[in-house]
Amino acid sequence: MNFADATVNVKGNEVVLRVGDFDIKLPPAKAKKLIDGGYAGKTVVMGIRPEDVHDSQMFIESSPETVVESTIRVYELLGAEVFLYFDVEGFPMTARVDPRTTARTGDKVRFALDAEKIQVFDKETELTITN
Repeated sequence: MNFADATVNVKGNEVVLRVGDFDIKLPPAKAKKLIDGGYAGKTVVMGIRPEDVHDSQMFIESSPETVVESTIRVYELLGAEVFLYFDVEGFPMTARVDPRTTARTGDKVRFALDAEKIQVFDKETELTITN
């Protein structure tokens, strides 16, 4: 699981998790839990599994509100899949992507996070807020 500290920004019924310079918009059901829980302006922990971090253009174009960008530190080919290791604002991340990816070590790559699969945890209690 990838973890990163995020600040909860609320605008009306919308919630954006701010990770450094990146804004990641949450789906309405997840947003409601953060709003109802009084997390506006607070720091939480965002979690996402490597298989829910995508480098394909299709995902990036369909989810522009969840895109982050980073330089690949390590490219690891494991046959039927590739693991890409990178950092987002100082937080180490891993993406499990299609072996046909063109990304390689040293490349600057854009990733789309599957917002439906983002999990959010209370930073102090470590309890799940939404998954």
